[in-house]
Amino acid sequence: METQIPTLAIVGHPNAGKSSVVATLTENDHIAIDKRAGTTTRSDQYPVEIDGKAILRFIDTPGFQNPTDILEWFQQHPDEIDLPSAFLKTHGDDRLYSHDCALMQPIAEGAGIIFVVDGSKRIKEKDRTEMELLRLTGRPRMAILNNLTTNNKYMAAWQDALNKSFNSVREFNAHRATYAERIALLNALKTIDQRWEPMLHETVLAFERDWQRRIDHSVSSILELLRKALTFKVVKIVKVNELDSDQAREMIRKRLTESLQDGLRSLENEAQAEIRGHFKHHVWNVAPDSLLVKDLFSDEVERHLGLNRHQTVLASAAAGAATGGAIDLGVGGLSFGAGTLIGAGIGGALGVLGTSQLAKLDIQRTLGVERFTLGPVSNPRFPFILLDRSILYCTRAMNWAHGRQAADEGAPNRVPDQSPKKQRGFTEALDGEDHKAMAKFFAAARKGKPCAQEQRVREILCSVLQDVSTDRIDSRASL
Repeated sequence: METQIPTLAIVGHPNAGKSSVVATLTENDHIAIDKRAGTTTRSDQYPVEIDGKAILRFIDTPGFQNPTDILEWFQQHPDEIDLPSAFLKTHGDDRLYSHDCALMQPIAEGAGIIFVVDGSKRIKEKDRTEMELLRLTGRPRMAILNNLTTNNKYMAAWQDALNKSFNSVREFNAHRATYAERIALLNALKTIDQRWEPMLHETVLAFERDWQRRIDHSVSSILELLRKALTFKVVKIVKVNELDSDQAREMIRKRLTESLQDGLRSLENEAQAEIRGHFKHHVWNVAPDSLLVKDLFSDEVERHLGLNRHQTVLASAAAGAATGGAIDLGVGGLSFGAGTLIGAGIGGALGVLGTSQLAKLDIQRTLGVERFTLGPVSNPRFPFILLDRSILYCTRAMNWAHGRQAADEGAPNRVPDQSPKKQRGFTEALDGEDHKAMAKFFAAARKGKPCAQEQRVREILCSVLQDVSTDRIDSRASL
């Protein structure tokens, strides 16, 4: 086994949640997790890789089968310098101890120990036996209280018992651990052995750098989504003789509206798939009451996300003033420069009057046909709503534990997710200058032009996502 990177064996008795802990710490939701006890029968290695290079390795081991026999053997051989290796040498070919030897192999080869226990259950004599035999291995070791329920009755007793045998004891919910909690656990590993501190310090730094890169990539995905969404339009060409009534025209308008909405939904889905990829998610289950599963154009999404009306007016006015020069061109220059003056007024009016209309319909007649064009989006609230939902999606991707696939979503949670009640959204909580910068970026995006505000918008979004991932903003709402 390679020794140049930190290697940690995840041990404990069956059904304590070892595989869930490994899945969450390695961000690997391909790891098979079964709620039945004893499904892990061999030791499997799971590296944490950055740029194709392993920086940390976890080993998922079988549960203890004969801990009492192993402890007795350890106690009968006090002169052995390396008890795990000596035990393997003696019992490696004994089928009775096959699972125990698979568990002991990485420890004998120098791996540190993470002992996982279910803190919702009463401590049994078998648990104390396992704690003592792991203490006698002499390896660096941490204990994790993996309490997945609301039952705290036995937590204090577990803390007291574990503190006697382990260098460090941490509470860690493998089904719901956030990024900040994972980093805190990795930092705590540095305390289990001073000799490991330099390696683990570099490991944590590498993971933090990679995390920042993922945030940058996610922001790029969001900005590209906004650019595509704000230039998206649908077109239908119809022969004039087929338009024999207002009802026919209304049917075309309705179908174009559906096509525009479907196209915007598809663009959002593509961006969401990219974001899931940035954070290594393959298993993705969303609660039915989450805003992320509500239709993008539903009243509920509009009610909870985006700016409020007053903020929309101010942001739209700023964008209107910044782009008012286009009005002069639209009237052949006869406005004598009034475009900049009235642009703010038009932008502000859209903030109030344009909230129910997604996009404007343009009809042009030529050579016996009419060309119907719907789009791009003109509603000033929509890009803020789309941005808010993208941030919410990133929030979930960043803080959705990869071991959650084994969670009972119907069971009470020790840290309950907030319901999607009305609260200040991500963009609504920003200040007016940030809103103006975003509105100007949206206005430029609609015209397919570069915007001087793009870098500032990028910095704003990076800051929001950093705050979410470090728990400075509540990261559990509406997930």
